[in-house]
Amino acid sequence: MIIKRLEVGPLLVNSYIIGCEKTRIGAIIDPGDEAEMLIAEAQSMGLNITQIINTHGHSDHIAVNTEVKALTGAKIYIHPADAEMLTDPRKNLSAYFGEPIFSPPADGFLQEGEIHRLGELEFRIFHIPGHSPGSACLVNNKTAFTGDTIFYGSIGRTDFPGGSYETLISGIQQKLFTLGDDFALMPGHGLPTTVKQERLHNPFFS
Repeated sequence: MIIKRLEVGPLLVNSYIIGCEKTRIGAIIDPGDEAEMLIAEAQSMGLNITQIINTHGHSDHIAVNTEVKALTGAKIYIHPADAEMLTDPRKNLSAYFGEPIFSPPADGFLQEGEIHRLGELEFRIFHIPGHSPGSACLVNNKTAFTGDTIFYGSIGRTDFPGGSYETLISGIQQKLFTLGDDFALMPGHGLPTTVKQERLHNPFFS
């Protein structure tokens, strides 16, 4: 799998450009800003962007869905529990920060237990609510894209509408931490980390 991490926007969202090495079909995970730069970077990597994957529906992670879709024709995927956030600035929280963000609606959904395909890549979907009702993680081989579920040394905020500290902690322990210590965790903000690092040293668990 091809992976490139780019920090974008004022909140330094990790937007990931990922792709299938064989088919060169690609996706942008959480396009948070700088749509033209993300697409240009994908093109320089020889990838055809056909999907926008939102790990959850908060505004900083969906901010340029509209632009990326307009420029590429990519389909938008999100967990159904966060789908209304795409088109409702109150639910994606942007209405409270003075710049309402509207995304096109979802073209498809990330469902727990289903396989999401990108070219010849196959991703398992883990639904781990707590940061948002529909936070989803995508797992392929030894890599998990975790959105704002967990960070290097921290976890996602749970004080937003629909959040739950207990639910988030339980989901991380029961799903992410059972993957194996050598799994790479690619979070929505900050540096990549591993299951082992967070299981042993994250203050919310250690």
